[in-house]
Amino acid sequence: MKFSRRICAALAMGAAASALGLAAPVSAYPTKPITIIVPFPAGAGPDVMARLIAERLGPVLKESIIVENRPGASGMVGATAVARAAADGHTLLLTPNTLFIAPHLMPAGVKPPVDVIADFVPVIMPSQTTMLMVANPKIGAKNAKEFAELAKKKPMNYASSGNGSVLHIAGALFANSAGVNLTHVPYRGIAPAVTDVIAGHVEVTFSGIAPVRQHIASGALVALAVVEPERSPAMPELQTAIEQGFKDVAVGGWYAVLAPKGTPQPVVDRLNKEINALLALPDLKQKVEQTGELILGGTPEVLAKRVKADYERYGEIVRLLNIKAE
Repeated sequence: MKFSRRICAALAMGAAASALGLAAPVSAYPTKPITIIVPFPAGAGPDVMARLIAERLGPVLKESIIVENRPGASGMVGATAVARAAADGHTLLLTPNTLFIAPHLMPAGVKPPVDVIADFVPVIMPSQTTMLMVANPKIGAKNAKEFAELAKKKPMNYASSGNGSVLHIAGALFANSAGVNLTHVPYRGIAPAVTDVIAGHVEVTFSGIAPVRQHIASGALVALAVVEPERSPAMPELQTAIEQGFKDVAVGGWYAVLAPKGTPQPVVDRLNKEINALLALPDLKQKVEQTGELILGGTPEVLAKRVKADYERYGEIVRLLNIKAE
């Protein structure tokens, strides 16, 4: 009788665990290769960060890690693939905060394919980038103030990495603050945008520092301003747009690692712990900082708070400036 009661109790506990969606012990994770989906093209900032992490995380977890690029729709294509994947920690998303702007740019009546807040669980915020305003030197502007004066005299275009990106928002904020008309020219990623600014097809672009740093050093581009609240340690001599008189022209570019909704908390906690440890490695820290980015790390809760703040702030900017996804 006692034996039967123990069996029944054990079965009841197992059923309860199953009903609650409790996973196998975290020590069993991972059980197969892990895929990190990057919703932007190869060579872009998020792709570089994903590969830096994958290269070092694989040996720690004793499993191969594949970085897969799925660009399109301001990150929604890759995000949708992750949201629909099994919630077991074997499919992750590494995305810039563009993802949390994209829903606000959807046409009226069109529902986003995923809920960027509810369909994911936060893992970690590995780094943030220095955001710059850069131009082709042939236009003759040495700073944002001079560029604004030129833009008042003749039509100007600005390139971005795509509709709904932080860079798209930065351009709209600058045009509004400067009182000028700038035509937005979206590209599929920042690399082709930078190429066209260097070639003179577009006058200016807004970019994270990594894709433009070498071109600034060579003279192919001129840095006009930091479009963040404060100056960057990577370019301490460069004034912010706010310092040059352009109120509220401040954005922030950062990366998030997310997992599908329902991913077991022990798996999320382990990924967070291991990636935090990797970010503290001197060689990784050096490589990241050489690109002009700042290592962040921290808890999933820190990322969740940042996601919510950006989602609300950029949603308000999109509404106030009537920004559209052309």
